Amino acid sequence: MCAKATMEEFEALLNESFEIDTPDEGSVVKGRVIAIEAGQAIIDVGYKMEGRVDLKEFANPGEAPEIAVGDEVEVFLDRVENARGEAVISRDKARREEAWDRLEKAYADENRVEGAIFGRVKGGFTVDLGGAVAFLPGSQVDVRPVRDAGPLMGLKQPFQILKMDRRRGNIVVSRRAILEESRAEQRAEVISNLTEGQAVDGVVKNITEYGAFVDLGGVDGLLHVTDMAWRRVNHPSEILSIGETVKVQVIKINKDTHRISLGMKQLLDDPWDSVEAKFPLGSVHKGRVTNITDYGAFVELEAGVEGLVHVSEMSWTKKNVHPGKIVSTSQEVDVMVLEIDTAKRRVSLGLKQTMRNPWEVFAETHPEGTQVEGEVKNITEFGLFVGLENDIDGMVHLSDLSWDQRGEEAIQDYRKGDVVKAVVTEVDVEKERISLSIKALDDSFSEVTEGVKRGSIITVEVTAIEDGGIEVEYEGAKSFIRRSDLSRDRAEQRPERFGVGDKVDVRVTNVDQKTRKLGLSIKAREIAEEKEAVEQYGSSDSGASLGDILGAALKQDDDK
Repeated sequence: MCAKATMEEFEALLNESFEIDTPDEGSVVKGRVIAIEAGQAIIDVGYKMEGRVDLKEFANPGEAPEIAVGDEVEVFLDRVENARGEAVISRDKARREEAWDRLEKAYADENRVEGAIFGRVKGGFTVDLGGAVAFLPGSQVDVRPVRDAGPLMGLKQPFQILKMDRRRGNIVVSRRAILEESRAEQRAEVISNLTEGQAVDGVVKNITEYGAFVDLGGVDGLLHVTDMAWRRVNHPSEILSIGETVKVQVIKINKDTHRISLGMKQLLDDPWDSVEAKFPLGSVHKGRVTNITDYGAFVELEAGVEGLVHVSEMSWTKKNVHPGKIVSTSQEVDVMVLEIDTAKRRVSLGLKQTMRNPWEVFAETHPEGTQVEGEVKNITEFGLFVGLENDIDGMVHLSDLSWDQRGEEAIQDYRKGDVVKAVVTEVDVEKERISLSIKALDDSFSEVTEGVKRGSIITVEVTAIEDGGIEVEYEGAKSFIRRSDLSRDRAEQRPERFGVGDKVDVRVTNVDQKTRKLGLSIKAREIAEEKEAVEQYGSSDSGASLGDILGAALKQDDDK
């Protein structure tokens, strides 16, 4: 009976053991640590199965493993039995499965998850999310590019899941999203405490070409370069440095975009308020050239006050020259205030007004008739331009080149660079013109006609006979007597009655020093002689004829 009962009990126990389901491979099971040896934990997973797991699988990145005999843990069952008759189990895989379940729920609920950066890969970093490994792109590490991620390694911190695919085992997370969210909350709080016009302290965080970003305690404001100082600032680095604490004024707050505009110069007195008093019209001041453009140069009169010297007000003589060839940046110059527009914050300055007009100086030092010498600067179809002192030019017109040649012929004798002498004939200061004459250097006509005046009787020699009159010469000076001036008697107004070499007495009707011409007339001499005879020997009412009067006069001359 006993043997039979024992067999029945054994059979019942065997059937019971078959009825108990063996856990499926690839599932997570619970186990208990029964021993720790050789860097491994021996875990009893039940069902008369034991397995081994490396202790490092129980440690978080950068931390020591926390495991002890008797601890209950979950492991992943890879295989029920290996070659040694042990179960193949893994704590990492169990944690991964657990983590995926947890992360999928957090992703669906848009909740943050905690993790630690533990490695660097191409394009970013690896993050341990409590058993699952995620990818953190470099652009998602911080709101600004991170040069050194060392301080972030192994540090537990929150992340936002951007994308996950369990089938492919891909998880992408962002640290930047968390920072931006917290910054947005912080910005909203800080902005709510700021008011336009308020003066606050801030720290310069970044400097660009157009301005600087200033941290106001959790929120950044833009300090534009034009609001840093009343004077011209070429680059913000001239007056600011990163990390510097500055006092700024809140100029504008955009509640929608949370953008804050800041200013430094608004905390200082506006120098334009006293410009008209300090720089009255017509006054001369010393300034510094700050910028040069195609249309002029900007000159700083004092910090925050700049004026423009237009290119037309830079030089009396250099008309078509770039301002950079007249002044240079940082050069100190004397300027005159020409105009002030406080509404537009503009000051018009003049550079040439601080120097005397060279044409006025020339007019004072070189009156008409003064002889000058200069280099031929340019030759045009209407004359020569001659360089004179103080960079001004005088012009010799074609008609003033020679007495004997036509201007078109005379100009052929000159070349650019020739040094010539001339006489000043006119100075027009207003039009900035100086007229010169080269032919005026020949003063022989004045010497010849010295003592000769209108009404004088001189003897000339006939040098040529023409249809319209005769050409005569007096002491080397040539003149022309027209046919109508050859005689008071129309019948005798014939050029052919004269011969080359004849000596003829003529009356001077005009002496023109400019044209070097003598106005001569035989007719005028005859009329003058007749008038004189009438006055001496008769009167117009005596009844005597002109022949009688002239005859008596001639007889009287013969008796003498």
